[in-house]
Amino acid sequence: MNPGRGHAVWPAAVTVHESVQDPHAELWFAEPAGFTALPMNALLAEWNTPEAELLVAAAAPLLASAPNEMARQQFIAFFASGQQALGALREFGTVHCSVGLHRDDVGGGAQPLLSLFTITWRDTATAPRAATAARAVTASGGHRHVEYLELPCGPLTISEVLRRPAAESGLPHVPLLQVHAHLPHPDCKRLAVFTVSTVAVARREEYRALLRGMVETVRFEDPLGWRRNGVERGLGRR
Repeated sequence: MNPGRGHAVWPAAVTVHESVQDPHAELWFAEPAGFTALPMNALLAEWNTPEAELLVAAAAPLLASAPNEMARQQFIAFFASGQQALGALREFGTVHCSVGLHRDDVGGGAQPLLSLFTITWRDTATAPRAATAARAVTASGGHRHVEYLELPCGPLTISEVLRRPAAESGLPHVPLLQVHAHLPHPDCKRLAVFTVSTVAVARREEYRALLRGMVETVRFEDPLGWRRNGVERGLGRR
C-alpha cells in the first residue's frame, strides 16, 4: 500500500456511480481503488419484500455449492453475523460501508492489508462549522495527531484513535487503528464522519493519506460536471 505521503495517488480511471444522480443525495465523494462497497440496504432488506427475494436468489448459488449441510449452516451463520454488524452500524447512523483490500508494498512484504471504510451522519448542536469540527475531536478523549483543514467542502478535522478490545469481548487482543475525518455540514446542525479502521497500525501514515485524499473530493452540493480520480458516489441520509 503506497498512496503517497501527504496526498493519495489514485489511478487515472474514473467510474461514476449511479448514486451521483440520486435526488436525495446530500454528500458526494470519490472512493479510491481497492475498496468494495457493501450494499447495506440490500443486505438488510426486510423479509417478504422484493429486495429480500433478490437477496435470497443471490445467495442460493452459494448455498447450493456448499459441499455438505454443515458448510451451508456455517455460511448462514456467518452471513447472519455480518447482517447483525451492518445493522448495528446503520442504527448508529452509518450510510456507507466499504471493505478495503490493498497490498503492503511499503515494507517489501507485499502482504494484503484489510480495512473498513464507513461514513456516518451525526447530529450536532447548532454552531459554526469550524467550532463543530474542533469540538468533535476534543469532546471525547483518545484523539491523537489532530489536524485542522480548510478544504473546498469546508472546515474539517482529521484525527486518529487507537482502540484495544476489552478482555471480556472475546476478540483477538490486537489494537485497532481508526483514522477519522469530521466534516460539518453547511446547515451547521450535523456532520459526516469518515472513518478508516484497520489493524495494520504500522501503516497509519498511509491510511491517513488515503483518507485525506477521500475528504478532498467531498462536496455537499451537486457536483455534476466535476470529476475526480476514483469512484464518485452520492449519499443521502437514509
